[in-house]
Amino acid sequence: MIRDITIGQYYPADSVIHRLDPRVKLLGTLIYIISLFAFHNIASYLIAGLFLAVIIHLSKVPFSYIVKGLKPILFLLLFTVMFNLFLTPGQQFVRVGFIKITLEGIKTAGFMAVRLIFLIIGSSLMTFTTTPNHLTDGLEKGMGPLRKIHVPVHEIAMMMSIALRFIPILLEETDKIMKAQSARGADFETGGLIKKAKSLIPLLVPLFVSAFRRANDLAMAMEARCYRGGEGRTKMKPLAYKKRDWIAYLCFIVYWTLLILAAKIN
Repeated sequence: MIRDITIGQYYPADSVIHRLDPRVKLLGTLIYIISLFAFHNIASYLIAGLFLAVIIHLSKVPFSYIVKGLKPILFLLLFTVMFNLFLTPGQQFVRVGFIKITLEGIKTAGFMAVRLIFLIIGSSLMTFTTTPNHLTDGLEKGMGPLRKIHVPVHEIAMMMSIALRFIPILLEETDKIMKAQSARGADFETGGLIKKAKSLIPLLVPLFVSAFRRANDLAMAMEARCYRGGEGRTKMKPLAYKKRDWIAYLCFIVYWTLLILAAKIN
């Protein structure tokens, strides 16, 4: 299960999506997430699904690899669907004892499930196709105007980049510790919820110790290289928009226009 978590991991490939400017991918991801919450009809979700399918095809990231990343959120997905299915009031569709399912509940649960799946896949594609270094540069450039109101843009971008970089490292460390504890007789699978929570204690303690040790090593390495923040720093490959980036922006405008037209038709 730990190995199935792909959030924050970069998938190397030679695709047009990988070559896009990180600012385009950050803004595009934000636009896509907003569109999922702004429109609530079948036509809009069909357009969003088609748009996402085209992006997946262009990114050359295997669909099986993307689906593998959905397994860890399966419980959250089922809980959200059940919550909306049984607790949404409206016209009764079926009733079994005290459990009542409404037509509105079925509609809300279906839309919520699709929205959550699209949200996870859409945001994961950004990290699949963008290296942490490019992501840092994109965040720093994109939030550049906030410097005028004394927002520490470079520090925020660096922290987010380091956090994303640490996710696969910590997942690998967690997998190693689980295997070591299982070899010593620890059981993480059987028992009730309370027993499973207690069995995580011998896992969390060494994981936190390892995380603090890695963070300290990283801080010492950055200090040894005379890292002093973003002021006055130059870049080997400064970001610059190219023709494909402007075409991508145009595609986002067309996507949003189609969603507005679909909403008006319905």
